[in-house]
Amino acid sequence: MWGTAARRAGREPPAARAGALERPLVRRLAALLPVALLAALTARQTFADGHALVLDARAAWLGAAALAMVLRAPFLLVVAAAVEVSAGVRAMGG
Repeated sequence: MWGTAARRAGREPPAARAGALERPLVRRLAALLPVALLAALTARQTFADGHALVLDARAAWLGAAALAMVLRAPFLLVVAAAVEVSAGVRAMGG
């Protein structure tokens, strides 16, 4: 009885839990979860200001960078395109 209770409380020995980390679903989730969290954080920091949705120069530079990456531009060109677009939008008052 105590063995089952300890297992349910998460106090089983690490060797017993190691098998759970080898499952294909867990391995796939462990590989994809950091990417999804980073994408969510990027979207949150780019398009949100407090509780409001904001589409300004940050959205423009993200779009320019995404377009440059789709066109397989070198990394420095991706950054340069994002900077130029952002500066242009801000100069126009956005």
